[in-house]
Amino acid sequence: MKILDLFGVDGYGVVVTGGASGIGLGYAEALASNGARVTLLDVDAERIDKETKRLSGEGFDIRGEVVDVTDHAALDAAIDDAARTYGKLDVVFANAGIDPGVGFVGDWVGEQRPRIAKGAIENYTDERWNRVIDINLNGIFATVRAAVRHMKPRKSGHIIVTSSLASTRVEPAIGAAYMAAKAGVVQFMRTVALEVAAYNITVNAIAPGYIVTNIGGGHAHDPEEQRAVARVIPSHRIGYPEDLYGLALFFASRASDYITGQEVIIDGGYGLGVAD
Repeated sequence: MKILDLFGVDGYGVVVTGGASGIGLGYAEALASNGARVTLLDVDAERIDKETKRLSGEGFDIRGEVVDVTDHAALDAAIDDAARTYGKLDVVFANAGIDPGVGFVGDWVGEQRPRIAKGAIENYTDERWNRVIDINLNGIFATVRAAVRHMKPRKSGHIIVTSSLASTRVEPAIGAAYMAAKAGVVQFMRTVALEVAAYNITVNAIAPGYIVTNIGGGHAHDPEEQRAVARVIPSHRIGYPEDLYGLALFFASRASDYITGQEVIIDGGYGLGVAD
């Protein structure tokens, strides 16, 4: 078998949540540039308009719709619409997520850091916790549920969720809800993978480490922050959405047909520890 056939996604019907920027946009570019028909779902109307026009102008089959993944009825309707448009639903990337804010070692006020850190657990508000869980975990649940409804009758499909290195590694600088959500995403992914395996549907996770995106106000674009982070990554560089292209194509194509329930970390070795 030729590699282009093995990794081919030409004509596939694809949906990407959180698809108008960052990692989600990277997934969309990887699939669309290889012939897939891609729907971007995102809460940011301006970016949806900008990116669909840009990618369409490059000759890709791209459409977009403004959807908040916390509105499960609207999310269902948007995924239903994409499936009708394509006549099928081959691949869904459940990717939408938000920055969790500072953790228990960040954004200190005053001298007594452990007691008054804004991100310390005793200062964590219900509103902050619930919002992160609602988008980063419940949004994944709702996206996967909608995907399975279309894939199960056809006994075919690939679902890819975006987890994080934070699913297994505690990151003190970011809020606790993020670790809880991402760990939940991985166990949910495994559970659904087991449930739908007999229907020829694969469910896997991509777990990025430090990737430059616009999340959290785009702080990852700061050159000083990039240099500081790169120093503690064994590969001595930070990551970009294009570093995920290969794995996205792999999980979306027949090349991964016998792989399900797996999480693959892409982090330049950061999760292994500091090498030098």
